[in-house]
Order: sequence, then C-alpha cells, then structure tokens
Amino acid sequence: MKLLLDECIDRKLAGEFVGYEVKTVPQMGWAGVKNGQLLALAEADFDVFITVDRNLSSQQDLPQFDIAIIVLQVQSNRLIDMKPIVPKVLATLATAVKGQAIVVSL
Repeated sequence: MKLLLDECIDRKLAGEFVGYEVKTVPQMGWAGVKNGQLLALAEADFDVFITVDRNLSSQQDLPQFDIAIIVLQVQSNRLIDMKPIVPKVLATLATAVKGQAIVVSL
C-alpha cells in the first residue's frame, strides 16, 4: 500500500509507517498544488492520502477520486503531536475506502 503525506505533515512521520511505501507531497514535486489537482495527481500513484486539512471533505467531491483520505485530528502538525496517532492510522488503513475520508483522532 502506498501512502502520500500532505505537505503540512512533518516528513519524518513517514518513518513511522513501517512496511508501507510512503512519500510526501514535496518529494513528489507537488508542493503548492491545490487539493483538487493534488488528489487527481495522487490517485494515479497512491492508495491513501494523509492530511490534517479538516476542510478537504467539504471542499472536494471525494467520490470522484480513486484514493482514500485519512484526516488527522491532532493538536498541531508538529512531529511530537503526530507520532501518538500513528497506531490508530495504521489500524484505519485496512478499512480505508477510496473516494471517502476517514477522520482519525486520539
């Protein structure tokens, strides 16, 4: 399973997803790309897009995209605040459905 971390997520979080192929938006050269276009680019190469953008579901027509979205509800996008949520994200990956967003919180 291939995961894409949004540009607002610390790239060091990728190391927490052992056993998965993880890239960041900047690594893909997509920094600054708006959400709709970003999801269109991502669906070609990734299974899951992980973000902290809580407005994504209301701003985009998610069913049109062939990628699952996980929205992290964390105190901040600092690595220290994001690491504790990783086990819940890993558990959620098995039930993530393309075209839908799942909110994961501590």
